[in-house]
Amino acid sequence: MPKIGVVGSLVWDVIHSRDPVAPPVEEWGGIAYALGGLDAALPEDWEIVPLIKVGHDLARQAGELFDSLDRMAPGARPIEVPVPNNRVVLHYQSAERRCERMAGGVPPWTWSELGPMVRDLDALYLNFISGFEMALGTAQALRHGFPGLKYADLHSLFLGMQHDGIRRLQPLAEAPAWFACFDVVQLNEDEMRQLSADPLELSAVALGAGVSLLVVTLGPRGVVYVAAPGLDRLTHRTGARARGDTVRTALIETPVVDTIDPTGCGDVFGGTLAAELIMGRQVERAIESAGRLASRNAMHRGASDLGRFLRGDLVLGHTKGTP
Repeated sequence: MPKIGVVGSLVWDVIHSRDPVAPPVEEWGGIAYALGGLDAALPEDWEIVPLIKVGHDLARQAGELFDSLDRMAPGARPIEVPVPNNRVVLHYQSAERRCERMAGGVPPWTWSELGPMVRDLDALYLNFISGFEMALGTAQALRHGFPGLKYADLHSLFLGMQHDGIRRLQPLAEAPAWFACFDVVQLNEDEMRQLSADPLELSAVALGAGVSLLVVTLGPRGVVYVAAPGLDRLTHRTGARARGDTVRTALIETPVVDTIDPTGCGDVFGGTLAAELIMGRQVERAIESAGRLASRNAMHRGASDLGRFLRGDLVLGHTKGTP
């Protein structure tokens, strides 16, 4: 069976909404949302292979989360490391704005660790949930050492961390070098503005570095994409850009829904889009599908049972709390 590897960080979230009297929601977060998107969007003949390190304090619970996913490779387990797992406290000021504080110390991947684990994979989805998943040198080794499609949500590479764990937006150092490591790059609007006030300038930098598809999420306003000349679709076998001389760009609208919890919408979008692209779906159709599932995610609290909810299955309520 073809396999997509997933690199990212599992996080235990404590989410405070804008309602001061509502109790906080405690749930799996981080890469768990992207796993839900992949689980919902991948066909039955694909498997998810998690390349995910988890702190010793939550390793058992992470294994249970993996067991709940229908597309997870049989016997897949988190890679336990002898440190506390990453935990994040989120305070929402609006549906799109939040304050984030992180604790924990799951270490990054090195190429000597990661290289042997990607040999049998067909595609890779990377989401920089903590921003410390790997250094640039490891990403560059991955670029040269793994021939399949590489999709990256650069997300927390744009977040610095203060001494108290508060995350703050900051420009990404060596951005062109990071872009050069991946076929598809996902950013949100705030991250894009850390690099350039001119979207066209940023697009030129990304495509010039070798990115085939740049995707910028705009929250409820939709998604803008910029595709390399001639590119109409990507698959796990044809990750390189197609031939042609015209760059294509468009704004793709996303459905408007009643938002219950906006956490993880960008991660669900990325996981779904990666699944759609590796199956050879045309770029705009793939983005539309990813936008639909990302909007549906906003109607669900937390990441447990998310894949089934995104597929439209009936999901019963379950108790959330500190594991």
